[in-house]
Amino acid sequence: MNTKEKILRQIEIKQSSTGKELSELLGISRQAVNKHLKELIQNRRVFKVGTTKGAVYRPATAKSEVEPARRFTKTYLLAGLEEDVVFQELATLLNLKSQLGKISWDTAYYAFTEILNNAIEHSESKECSVSLSVDPYRFNFVIRDFGIGIFYSVFSKFSLPSENAAIGELIKGKTTTMKERHAGEGVFFTSKAADTVFFRSHRINLIFDNLRRDIFVEERRFMKGTQVDFGISRHSKRGLDKLFEEFAPEEFEYRFEKTRVQVKLFKEACISRSEAKRLLTGLDKFGEITLDFKGVKSIGQGFADEVFRVFKNAHPEIAIKSENLIPSLEPIINHVVDNKIF
Repeated sequence: MNTKEKILRQIEIKQSSTGKELSELLGISRQAVNKHLKELIQNRRVFKVGTTKGAVYRPATAKSEVEPARRFTKTYLLAGLEEDVVFQELATLLNLKSQLGKISWDTAYYAFTEILNNAIEHSESKECSVSLSVDPYRFNFVIRDFGIGIFYSVFSKFSLPSENAAIGELIKGKTTTMKERHAGEGVFFTSKAADTVFFRSHRINLIFDNLRRDIFVEERRFMKGTQVDFGISRHSKRGLDKLFEEFAPEEFEYRFEKTRVQVKLFKEACISRSEAKRLLTGLDKFGEITLDFKGVKSIGQGFADEVFRVFKNAHPEIAIKSENLIPSLEPIINHVVDNKIF
């Protein structure tokens, strides 16, 4: 029996338990207990009564005992649609402002309006469906259009080799198919603001898990258009101000000049100069680049030379930083530069 089942069994036996009681009984931290309780509540197996330290947990033995998720879904024609008006309409129906802390409200408003605006201006779809929901822990919205598809749009605009190659361009930031009207920041900052957010289109599902500071790509059944599924804690402590401070800091006069790139989304084995050039495309727009090598098992000398010597010599004003390098990769990079960059 795993820990989650032990917690559930204890609640069923006692019919009412506190987080402290469960922690002491099982010999695990309150943080660990809360993690399992959150899943049990979201799966409608446990019912929470009260808030904060005074909360007790009861078995969800009857449907009436389970606090349901509040949800509203509507389909909109995109022509002439105003994204802020839609958000305010749905937020009012769900009484959302009283359900969310200020940080979560501000983040939800920002992310929703950015994503719906993308659907309005980029999707080439006539309509989209919009869904907002709130459960005891989490706020979620889903926006689905039936247009060209986010990855296909970038793939075709920039003549990339495949839709998968568009993933790398999107995660850099400043990638837009309408330079005259957009700075290409919306998807980037929305992807960082969520606890989790999924960008699904055609056969690609791009997953940003900011709780684990990681990005994943799945191959899924073909789906027309684009669906964005955004989730955040109802009482998030990670505000937009901290996000903008990280990527648009005072040192760059509050401009979006810093970016972080997950190298593994280009290739887990980065060998050639051509692979390095694809990674570096568009990064000359930034003042500071952090290359995250998490999950990268090997790199070639040609790749390292192109990134850390050739590109650096061509753009001495740009700072290049590396993170999560496994020890065996450091000598390869150090070999192509005069001084260590770590």
